[in-house]
Amino acid sequence: MQELAQSFQSAERWIKRCARPLEAARWEYAFREGPADRVVDILTAYQNSDGGFGHGLEPDFWLPDSSPMASWAASRILREVEAGPAVPTVQSLVEYLCQTQGEDGLWPAVMPATREYPHAPWHEWTEGAKEQWMFNPSAELAACLVHWSQPGSRAAAQGWQTIQLAATRLVGCDVMDMHEISNYIAVAELMAGREAEFRQQTGYGLAEIQQKLADLAVAAVDPDVSKWAQGYRALPLTFVQGPDSFLCAAFGDLVQENLAFYAEQADENGLWPVTWEWAAYPNEFAAAKRWWQGIIALERYQALRAFGWL
Repeated sequence: MQELAQSFQSAERWIKRCARPLEAARWEYAFREGPADRVVDILTAYQNSDGGFGHGLEPDFWLPDSSPMASWAASRILREVEAGPAVPTVQSLVEYLCQTQGEDGLWPAVMPATREYPHAPWHEWTEGAKEQWMFNPSAELAACLVHWSQPGSRAAAQGWQTIQLAATRLVGCDVMDMHEISNYIAVAELMAGREAEFRQQTGYGLAEIQQKLADLAVAAVDPDVSKWAQGYRALPLTFVQGPDSFLCAAFGDLVQENLAFYAEQADENGLWPVTWEWAAYPNEFAAAKRWWQGIIALERYQALRAFGWL
């Protein structure tokens, strides 16, 4: 634990020196009782006049225009600091989501204009991209609409439309990409306390959804710990955010194994490697890699603290 505390201190110094102002503010909020308003204020600099987010907020694509994927990244940060529906940044985001939802209830994960700016290859727009991404990030964006809207409102109705479609896909799915699983887990967490409404709107019980997600998440993780350092892959803490997660029981001892893995893998700066690369745009990826290191450090130390390792 002493070595981990030293790693945390090293990471904190690195965050102050090298991370984006946004992650520095999030760090202060998470660990030093910093103000939520500071995080929202910096985040709003990435928001466009239509209420959506862009400008490289999600470091793997630098499209300045608004996109659902960048807006999804913003929604997670807003929920992290418990921004409510009265916050103007949230209100503008809700309006953007209402205006950009497709007739099929989905939001596009990848935008054609992305190809005009530096981006990771998986953010390259192609015909049929929607079928590849499925409900990533649409399921979670829809849950945000419900979360931040009044019951019976237009925004809530649009959100429930997508959630119903997403629930139907989920219960019939035997394997799922780890990112889409994460979206669905966020839906389940946002729907906690809305069990009756969820069943009325979707026809499924929330416990049934949670069990299905537990099965998919466990199947997505290789239980062989010796392979966890080999490239970009799902780990238990990809899905489990804290000890109150409904997934803890499903992963069992692997959660503690994952925490130990994080503690052991931290480098001299208290950071972890970025386990992917772009190939194209090497100069821009060097910047994106540094941004990701700040994000990864923030998220992993949050998990370590949540489980009492800090």
